[in-house]
Amino acid sequence: MRPLFLFLLSFALLAGCGQRSDYAGEMAEQHADDTTDPTPIVQEPIFPVEARTVVYGELDGQALTGYYAEPLQADSVARALGLASADEMPALIVIHEWWGLNDNIEAMTRRLAGEGYRALAVDLYGGSVADAPEQAMALMRQATQDEASAVANLVAAHTYLRDEVGAPKIASIGWCFGGAMSLNTALALPEELDAAVIYYGRLTTDRDALATLSMPILGIFGADDQSIPVETVQAFESTLHELGKDVEVRIYDDAGHAFANPTGQNYVPEAAESAWNETTAFLRKHLYGVDEEEAM
Repeated sequence: MRPLFLFLLSFALLAGCGQRSDYAGEMAEQHADDTTDPTPIVQEPIFPVEARTVVYGELDGQALTGYYAEPLQADSVARALGLASADEMPALIVIHEWWGLNDNIEAMTRRLAGEGYRALAVDLYGGSVADAPEQAMALMRQATQDEASAVANLVAAHTYLRDEVGAPKIASIGWCFGGAMSLNTALALPEELDAAVIYYGRLTTDRDALATLSMPILGIFGADDQSIPVETVQAFESTLHELGKDVEVRIYDDAGHAFANPTGQNYVPEAAESAWNETTAFLRKHLYGVDEEEAM
C-alpha cells in the first residue's frame, strides 16, 4: 500500500494547482469555439480490438465505470510484439480531456489498444459528458474541487489493471485536464507507475514533489499554448533533469492548446501525428523494452 504521505502530497499539489488561477476558466477560453462531435479523423487501430464498459472500482459507495479496450486476438498480437502471451501485455490508464469520457476518447482508447495495450479510459466526471464549453467548465471545476476523489479514482484504475487484468506494467496518458491528471497519477503512484504521458496538462515545478518520481515521463506541448506557458514547461523539464529523472519534452511550434484534438479549432494535423509517433515510440520503449531509435 502506498505510504500515506505520498497520497497527501499529491492532494496538496492538486489543491495548489487549483488555487494558482482559474484553470477551468482558462480552459473555457481555449475551447470556446470547439465542438465534441465524433470525428473519423481518429485512425482505426492497427490491430483489431474489442471494447466494453467495465466497473474498475468503487468510491464513496458508487461504482467507477470506464471504457476498456484490448486487442481482439490478444495472444497473437502479444506474440507479434515479442511477448510470450497476452499475460505479459502492458496496460494504459487513459484520462479524458475536460469534456469527459466521450466518443472521441473512446476512439483514442481503441487506437491505443490497437498498438498492443490493454487500455482503460477512466471517468472522472461520474458519468457526465459535456457538449459545450460551459458544461465542461462546470464539470472540471467540480472534479478539481474534490481532488482527493480524483486521485482515488485514478489509483483504483491502476489497482484494477494490476490485480484484475494482471498487467505487469502500467502507464498513464491524458490530454488537457487529463494531462494534468496523468502527472498527478504519477505523483500519487511515484514507484508503482511505469511511465506517464502528459499532453498539454497543467504542471508543477515543485522540486520536492518531482523528486519522488521514478518513472520516465513524456511531455507534449504547443509553443503557442496560452494556458501552459513554454517557460513553465521548460522549468518542469529542467527541474526533472537536475533531479536525474528520465524525461522527454516535445514543444511543437505553431501549435496551441489541444492541438492533437481532431474536433477542436486548434487541431494541427502534422503536429498531432508527430506527437502520436513520439507517444507510441515512448510507450514501446518503456513498456515493451523496444527502443526504436536504437533499432534504426
